[in-house]
Amino acid sequence: MKKISALTLVIMTGLFLSICGCADSDTTNVDVNSTQVEAEDNSPNVTAPEETSLPNMETESENHTQMDSASKKILVAYFSHTGNTRVIANQIHEKVGGDIFEIVTVNPYPTDYDAVVDQAKQEQEDNYRPQLKTKVENMDSYDVVFIGYPNWWGTMPMSVFTFLEEYDFSGKTIIPFCTHEGSGLGRSVEDITELCPQSTILDGLAIRGSSVETAQDDVSEWLRKIGMAE
Repeated sequence: MKKISALTLVIMTGLFLSICGCADSDTTNVDVNSTQVEAEDNSPNVTAPEETSLPNMETESENHTQMDSASKKILVAYFSHTGNTRVIANQIHEKVGGDIFEIVTVNPYPTDYDAVVDQAKQEQEDNYRPQLKTKVENMDSYDVVFIGYPNWWGTMPMSVFTFLEEYDFSGKTIIPFCTHEGSGLGRSVEDITELCPQSTILDGLAIRGSSVETAQDDVSEWLRKIGMAE
């Protein structure tokens, strides 16, 4: 009887230890699998906010640039003898806004074509500065100044030289435009650059005098190209 009881006790003890070992192995496997599931679930949660935030950042940057452009104060200044340059100046003003100003001389130029051509040539040869009748009272307040004129003898009329020398254009953006009958901007941009060395000079526009009434598309395209219109 004692032998049977001892044998029974040994068998029961072995079974008990085997059961405990199986229970510990299952618990370890569950912990490993649980860790893998958490890592997989976390991956998309980290990536998603980065993907959605990028478009918002670009939109804010574009809006900031547009606000900077809109805050510029603009002046459209021009000299016109026959009225052609005035037409282009008004077209620009309609599209960019701001203020418009006509450069007028104290002594008007002759209305006769040959007479005004001769006077313009003589003024250029003499490096003459005609006295101006009109004046911009608050030039310091403008950031961008459009300068318009007819092309006389390859450059601006001398009245525009007077205008550019009467004010300090340092730090301003100057945008030239002219009317002509074949000579384009001539050397006027070089002359403006020499007169206003501390200014930023953007690409100019040249429109034939015979085409000013139908130049709206050319004006709009030019303004978009230089960043002054959408």
